[in-house]
Amino acid sequence: MLGFMCLLLCSCENDMGKVAALNHTVITVEEAHGVTVLMSQSAKMKARILSPYMLRYQDTPRIEFPRTLHVDFFDSLLNIESTLDAHYGVYYEAQNKVYLRDSVKIINIAKKETIYCEDLNWDQNTGMFYTHKNVRIYEPTQILFGKGMQSNQDFTSVKIDTITGTVVVQQGQLP
Repeated sequence: MLGFMCLLLCSCENDMGKVAALNHTVITVEEAHGVTVLMSQSAKMKARILSPYMLRYQDTPRIEFPRTLHVDFFDSLLNIESTLDAHYGVYYEAQNKVYLRDSVKIINIAKKETIYCEDLNWDQNTGMFYTHKNVRIYEPTQILFGKGMQSNQDFTSVKIDTITGTVVVQQGQLP
């Protein structure tokens, strides 16, 4: 009986690594390739997102586009009025906010305007795009350089916070 008790006491040891693993939370990540996302508002098509790769996290509800994304924004007749490209983007579902970075490029087709910036935030609640970093805007007759920018959702009203330079060019002579 004494031998059995010694054996029982010696065998009641827990591996601390296994105990810690029991408390480990597993983060679920959904993965998708060749993604097309259609966005509508009040039953009207507003945008189409294309990306080669997407991750959707459940821990902090967010959708990440780590390998580029392209967005087409539509007018009421479903004509593309502007496009957006970035190397990285993340959409925070609970806040309705988007963060884009790395070579962000926006083309406003109607205004023949191209905007380049380091990063860009989109607050869907207010319908505003903004950045606090460097921005360049190529218009038909000039290039504007600045720091910080705000724009409405369809890029028809773009305002640079601090203009740091302007280059005037002849119509059609932009690089």
